[in-house]
Amino acid sequence: MSEKSTIKSLLKSKLSFKPPVTQDPRTFKRTTKGIILMCIGLCASTSGFSSTIYFPGLPAITEELHAPPIATTLTAALFVLLMGIAPVFWASFSDRLHVRRVLLFFSMIVFAVASLGAAFINNIWGLVVLRCIQAVGSSCGQSVGAGVIADCYPLEQRGAAFGKYFFFVFFGPLLGPIIGGFLIMSALSWRATFWFCVAFALFIACNIFFLFPETYRDNAKWDLQLPTNANDDKSSSISSKTLEDDTNQPETEAIPEKSQIDVVEQDQNPVKSKPTVQQQQEQPQQKRRANPFAAFILLRHPFVLCAALVSGIAFGCMFAVETIIPDLYESHYGFNSWQTGLSYLGAGVGNMVGSLLGGMTSDKLLLRSRRLRGGRAVCEDRLTANLWFAFIFIVFGILLFGWGIEKNLSYWCGIVAFGIQTFGMNQVMTATSAYIVDAVPGAGASATASANLIRMIMACVLTLIANPLVASIGPGYTCVFLAGLSVVGFCILAILKLFGEKMRIRAGFKD
Repeated sequence: MSEKSTIKSLLKSKLSFKPPVTQDPRTFKRTTKGIILMCIGLCASTSGFSSTIYFPGLPAITEELHAPPIATTLTAALFVLLMGIAPVFWASFSDRLHVRRVLLFFSMIVFAVASLGAAFINNIWGLVVLRCIQAVGSSCGQSVGAGVIADCYPLEQRGAAFGKYFFFVFFGPLLGPIIGGFLIMSALSWRATFWFCVAFALFIACNIFFLFPETYRDNAKWDLQLPTNANDDKSSSISSKTLEDDTNQPETEAIPEKSQIDVVEQDQNPVKSKPTVQQQQEQPQQKRRANPFAAFILLRHPFVLCAALVSGIAFGCMFAVETIIPDLYESHYGFNSWQTGLSYLGAGVGNMVGSLLGGMTSDKLLLRSRRLRGGRAVCEDRLTANLWFAFIFIVFGILLFGWGIEKNLSYWCGIVAFGIQTFGMNQVMTATSAYIVDAVPGAGASATASANLIRMIMACVLTLIANPLVASIGPGYTCVFLAGLSVVGFCILAILKLFGEKMRIRAGFKD
């Protein structure tokens, strides 16, 4: 009977829309946190994976479906745009309904169904629609994943956590074109890439269902309250590290004034103070309504918008280069589909090395800045010195790629150059993502979604204009334009570093 009841309770927990969180997610075992990071990383990797796996097959799609060039471009551009819009809705429902797990699972089912439909489609416009649905399913891990990291990791550990997370995220762009290049050579041609996406999505869904616990952190429940009377100091021992972590991470509301957990006014009688805590925990829950547009409101804060623009420019320039590679390598070097897929290998290596190195460096430099300040934490410490070098790598990589192809240098020049660009881009992405979560307490998923919206809009616009620019002015000057945009991003980062704290205080967010 005990075994049956245990199995029954386990199944009930797995099938529950909102299973109870009986343990503070920040006290999970290291192994459990590793599994959680793997699951959200794989979930988020589907966006980059599905966007690049069929790049080598674009010429075959155009030929088989008799598609106009603009329609084929839209399958990539609208995919990117929906990847920017959809996370806002996923994040809003996650923050408002207090769930993470069920949304991640459901998103993978949506992704699998859309991929299955794309494998059978015979119309280019139908493929465009299914690619948009595919983008909606693959986008959940980008915003909800950031919320999960905020649930499980305190401030000074998030840089490394985001680095590992982005390692999985950019594992997709590394393997996608390579796997796609080989799959397209099969009898199923480009349709085989979508069958692979179906299998990949179901694999991730199974991992989430069986291995991923609910992580939504109710900070009103888990955060320690600060005593206000001298008599209470002895009864409440709170380390400075715990207090700093908790005050910087109240995952409750998207609006700063409501996201802070008020300190309870305590008196000599502990019985009187307890109902006040319960009232503070219950009152916000009664007012909660899912508002998918709450994340957009966060963009009114200059520090959020600046951070979003910095990462958006870096990511958009990367995606623009990624889009023009198939045609350039085919016309200049005579690459076929699988050779084009292999040409993305340098970018994948740059992605993974940049994300891991950037995450570890970000945390170490943040702690160093905190020590120099006498222990006081400032969110802008997350914008560490390695980012200045990262933008140099980005600009150098873009220019080397464009002019290497313009001057008909070896294809290795383009492969290495794209790897250099992605190495710098990932350090920017890792640091700005951690900064946004740190700087907007109480809305980790929503803030990330709002930044992701800007990022994907930039990628969509640059994707649409990249090939026409190459056709009109050549790859060299196209990359000069992209390098100039990156310099603008560097200037915005400098403004954020210098004035970000004042922007946050003016907006009502404090360290």
